[in-house]
Amino acid sequence: MTSGSATGSDFLQLRIAAAPAGGRADWLAGELRRAIADGRLPVGSRLPATRVLAADLRVSRGLVTEAYQRLREDGQVAGRGRGGTVVVAAPMATGAGPSSGAGATPDREAPRPGPAAFAAPPRSDVFDALRATPARIDLTPGLPDLASFPRAAWLRAERAVLAGLPSAALGYGDPRGTPELRRAVVHWLARNRGIRADPADVLIVSGTAQALGLITQVLLRDGIDAIAVEDPGSLGARQHLQYWGAATPPVPVDEDGVRVDALRATGARAALLTPAHQFPTGVVLDGARRRDLLRWASDTGGLIVEDDYDAEHRYDRPPAPALHSLLADHVCYAGSVSKLLAPALRVGWLLAPPRYREALVDAKRFADLGNAALPQLVLARLMESGELERLIRQLRRRHRARRDAVVAAVRRHLPAAAVHGAAAGLHLTVTFPPDVPPDTELAAAALARGVKVHPLSWHSQRPYGRPGLVLGYAARTPGELAEGVTVLGEATRAVGGRGGGGGGTGKSGRGGQDGSGGRGGRDGSGGRGGP
Repeated sequence: MTSGSATGSDFLQLRIAAAPAGGRADWLAGELRRAIADGRLPVGSRLPATRVLAADLRVSRGLVTEAYQRLREDGQVAGRGRGGTVVVAAPMATGAGPSSGAGATPDREAPRPGPAAFAAPPRSDVFDALRATPARIDLTPGLPDLASFPRAAWLRAERAVLAGLPSAALGYGDPRGTPELRRAVVHWLARNRGIRADPADVLIVSGTAQALGLITQVLLRDGIDAIAVEDPGSLGARQHLQYWGAATPPVPVDEDGVRVDALRATGARAALLTPAHQFPTGVVLDGARRRDLLRWASDTGGLIVEDDYDAEHRYDRPPAPALHSLLADHVCYAGSVSKLLAPALRVGWLLAPPRYREALVDAKRFADLGNAALPQLVLARLMESGELERLIRQLRRRHRARRDAVVAAVRRHLPAAAVHGAAAGLHLTVTFPPDVPPDTELAAAALARGVKVHPLSWHSQRPYGRPGLVLGYAARTPGELAEGVTVLGEATRAVGGRGGGGGGTGKSGRGGQDGSGGRGGRDGSGGRGGP
């Protein structure tokens, strides 16, 4: 049930570096006891297999087994054979628990298909046009490996749900979402993102795209008509905010993440951010910036909209904690399964501060009366069974190999390009020397040769200074990726760029392969491939 990396585990955000020398088993047992006590591991939840957690933390299996044994001796967990190690008892809570309070005009012209899509500033339909354009090798950012969708597991879960579903459950339901999925999301976020919440805090939405629309509508009614955005940042997200009537003042991003001093200077009372994995630069918001950002929210009463779009996909760095886990009263947290399973499911979740919760539920109610219940129930079963975390572990191995294939091909065929964001995500960004032709020309030349990518300039409101391309790699084989980058090298040379010669994959800020990474598509409209 865990899905970690070489330096940490998503399960309870465990970091072995925090353990005292010579006391690792005591430390791990203590962390598990605390998680059981505060509700992150409720009665009935399963602990990861000892071999899986040991591999995540890079410790011996015997150390994890010893920690589990101490909890068995305490009577808090029990072995269930093939069912694994299960939490069977929890101490009485002594502290306060998580809150459970309630609380652009469309274009009229036809889309521009093919390379013509890059000939003018992107319109609202630009991602529809690009998706409709055939390509031999599609490196669109944000597209997950749809061939890995767990069809057999989904069918098993669907059959089980239907077999036990009462007729009454086929009627109109709670606009907040089914209780089963809201409970599963709470458990998922506690295990994988360090977020403590109550099912009553969760609003199920049709992906991050709908979450942004609901948030914008509610903020406008509250007198907040500007939502600051990262620059560069997701074009798709920006389009959604602007469609619903919000201004989107740009805030520069550097090697430490969003510039909080520049955010203050905008005067905006809300900001949409991707702190765990910034799109498209891929930087992780560093500790000092996080503290400054939280001070901004506390001092001004500001609202942070945290888009945690692909935090589960990481390869060479530890997990970054969610801002919502640090300052829940000032953070709207949005996530979805678009990058975990498939954008077509149109299922996401939103955790909002109490002051906006009822208004968001109302906005959801009058938007669509709530998401379809059957997919919610099936997804809840997959999340609670551990099937989704098993899939993530498989995908990480596959994505790492594909990432490596892209980086190697860039070094070979685009040696003057710098690689950013290769340590996490479903895509990476490459930037070129300033004298290379505009990246829209590079993208058009690539598409004319059968390879589809995003120009970096699409995601910038201000001049970025260096042309670049955003490349998705999750949905292609290593061989296809190598061929696609070979074509990019040919296209770059054809338009007169220096991408075919010169210097190495160096870094821009924290570029290279250190964990930057772009966002790739979202769950529907664009930017990272669409929110």
